[in-house]
Amino acid sequence: MTAEILNANELHKAAPVFGQLSFDDHEQVVFCNDKDTGLKAIIGIHNTVLGPALGGTRMWNYQTEWEALNDVLRLSRGMTFKSAITGLNLGGGKAVIIGDAKTQKTPELMRRFGKFVDSLSGKYITAEDVGMETADMDTVREVTKHVTGISESKGGSGNPSPVTAYGVYMGMKAASKFKFGSDKLEGKKVMVQGIGHVGETLVEYIAKEGGKVIISDINQERLEEVSKKYGATIYQGNDIYAEDVDIYAPCALGATINDETISRLRAKVVAGAANNQLAHEITHGQLLKEKGIVYAPDFLINAGGIINVYAELEGYDKKETMRKTENIYDTTLEILTAAERDEITTHQAALKIAQGRIDARKKENK
Repeated sequence: MTAEILNANELHKAAPVFGQLSFDDHEQVVFCNDKDTGLKAIIGIHNTVLGPALGGTRMWNYQTEWEALNDVLRLSRGMTFKSAITGLNLGGGKAVIIGDAKTQKTPELMRRFGKFVDSLSGKYITAEDVGMETADMDTVREVTKHVTGISESKGGSGNPSPVTAYGVYMGMKAASKFKFGSDKLEGKKVMVQGIGHVGETLVEYIAKEGGKVIISDINQERLEEVSKKYGATIYQGNDIYAEDVDIYAPCALGATINDETISRLRAKVVAGAANNQLAHEITHGQLLKEKGIVYAPDFLINAGGIINVYAELEGYDKKETMRKTENIYDTTLEILTAAERDEITTHQAALKIAQGRIDARKKENK
């Protein structure tokens, strides 16, 4: 199974929805349209063998609807394997809303989206993602119970970003242990690309341990704020991939490991929060392996967020949430070791474990 980034024109020419590379036997794709609120959304349900499909809603100003479809297909697929490898009884789903979250998101739009979610009768459970806040999930909760990640004041698990960052931090330390022989980040140069809610918290963890953090983001105001807060260095160069750092942590959008960047990449470890970091899983996973760069699979180490919202569904407390997230360290080490032993990429090793759990459940259900 592979997933690959294609531009909108290529997508349109390449194949119909069922034939394009991002489509991986998805169970259901729902297109949501409401003229009154301006809502245009797509819900992707990839797999529900292990349980209902849970995944956040992303609001992004996509250039085309094909681009939005490609994104939701890739993201929902990733959620299937994220839940599987983390041991959660959940399937994989995701939603995207086409639009500018800063100017086009309204309570009416969110409630209308919530009604579309509700129409799926629990097959898909939504939560927050890029362009969304906990308050938006509170609004969705007004019209459907099939939502998690609501405010703690309303009995929910709250913002999942800090837990996501902790899981990435655990995965980064495990990858460092594997590559450098020690999981201590003190003195290590770490490039964090993207300092949203997750990226900022990751910067905090690394800085507290004495790591030398370099930050990059399109928002200059955020850069200055985070730099001042944690003593991080704002990147001033023209090519972050060619920067001489120990660890590269992509924490913005996906596919930053691609044909154009991978030959320039000088980091020895890739461990970040972004989804779908490899533009092409097989090709670019193999190239990283050949370059001796340790890649901590994204759908494993960024699973803290889904662990956090799963706690809301299962009713366990914050202490248990953090304990389960801390396990990402051991799982990452196991996968890196297995990949080396079996002479496969780390992504393949992680996918093998996740798919194995899904296949075993399929047999049980027959």
